[in-house]
Amino acid sequence: MGSTFIASFVEFVEALTIVLAMGFTRSWRSAIAGTIAALVALTAFTFAAGYALSTWLPEAALQLVVGTLLLIFGLQWLRKATLRSSGLKALHDETEEFANQAAAARAAGSDRRFGIDTFAFVVSFKGVFLEGVEVVFVVITFGLSAGNMGGAVWGAVAAGALVLVLGAVLHRPLSMIPENTLKYGVGLLLAAFGTYWAVEGLGVLSSEHHSLEWPGGDLAILVLLAGWLLLSRLLVATLPLLRKEMAR
Repeated sequence: MGSTFIASFVEFVEALTIVLAMGFTRSWRSAIAGTIAALVALTAFTFAAGYALSTWLPEAALQLVVGTLLLIFGLQWLRKATLRSSGLKALHDETEEFANQAAAARAAGSDRRFGIDTFAFVVSFKGVFLEGVEVVFVVITFGLSAGNMGGAVWGAVAAGALVLVLGAVLHRPLSMIPENTLKYGVGLLLAAFGTYWAVEGLGVLSSEHHSLEWPGGDLAILVLLAGWLLLSRLLVATLPLLRKEMAR
């Protein structure tokens, strides 16, 4: 529940920035309509993907699939956070992102259909849906693998509700949120759990098709977490030096 809360919080903050930009510069009605449409599509996508994974795959294959998905998302987030921590990539700034989205909205032409601003609707729908897809996969993979889908769902719902409340109260992008730190932490969690479940799922390739067992059971997750943390810190320390050497 904690992992899905933090991961979902980061994604919802990015989606909120896009919706706010469309609302302030184009049309609140259209931005909200796009958001609602995206949430409906995400709900249907969640049920379809969750049903397919939980019904069609045996346990070991399910662990391999969800572990691989978590590794894909986790390493993507960890790579960005590592590059930002090492100074090789600019920190993500929600205020700057809001300004860029608002500028694009002002420059876009006006096209209204059925009283809805098409540009605001489409951009809001796309932003919420794409950010939401990552939330859906994190929720499904954590929920199915941990055998606690309810906890995973409520973690995401709580994150979404908190972001909505903060956005409604502040009426501005949540730039005070230390997004890089959150993504760094979530990337470590996803990479650790992804490695754990993916390796367990490799048992599907054996003759018995049973899940593999880690030495120490669930405590191996802590070792994996420490390993990914150590590797990331080594990269943070060495990448700037490597870049300097290559520049010579």
